[in-house]
Amino acid sequence: DFPCGSRRISFAILEIRGGAGGDEAAIFAGDLFRMYTKYCEAKGWRLDISSANEGAAGGFKEIICSVTGDNVYGTLKYESGVHRVQRVPATETQGRVHTSAASVAVLPEAEEFDVVINEGEIKWDTFRSGGAEILIECTETRDQPKNKERALSRLRTFIYDKEHQKYIDDIASKRKTMVSTGDRSAKIRTYNYPQGRITDHRINYTIYNLAAFMDGDIQDCIDHLIVAENAERLKESEL
Repeated sequence: DFPCGSRRISFAILEIRGGAGGDEAAIFAGDLFRMYTKYCEAKGWRLDISSANEGAAGGFKEIICSVTGDNVYGTLKYESGVHRVQRVPATETQGRVHTSAASVAVLPEAEEFDVVINEGEIKWDTFRSGGAEILIECTETRDQPKNKERALSRLRTFIYDKEHQKYIDDIASKRKTMVSTGDRSAKIRTYNYPQGRITDHRINYTIYNLAAFMDGDIQDCIDHLIVAENAERLKESEL
């Protein structure tokens, strides 16, 4: 996140994937996407779909979005984890309740950054061959300034690529930690349709307004998670 006047504008990548449960898991992933879309609309955030793989019976096997707005990552990060749903699927003829799961990962989006090179720290090797000519990773021309400029450009690209790869590796590590295996047992929240109940298992938070919750009314749960995290941080600082 970074400040912009009195607001904190940030970017986040929102990834939703159907987990255990086959077609019903993909349908649930679609329900979660709708829930977050409604929430983002209410917050005045912009949500753009980057890629989507639809499920055979509806919903999404996977959908990836970018979200932009006021403190996006700091708010949505609490949604990372496995979300479990208990309900009677539309295809269930016996009226039995099925349990399915979808995983959510909220990741900070890499910001553009400049590569600043201190030329005083660079060693330039000069060679003479049929006249003065400089070789610095580049001998495309006999023009010393141009060769130097191109070599610096390639150095900047090399450094940028290395930093970008570090970011990609870090994100991959965070994603693995956030969503575990996508198994139903590794849940952070349960959506129980027969009881109209939402339970967030991290903070023992339970409410009975599932319809409104699935329509994007998730702020109260997030607020409770923020309070719990702040209390935990305070407790750690006192040790």
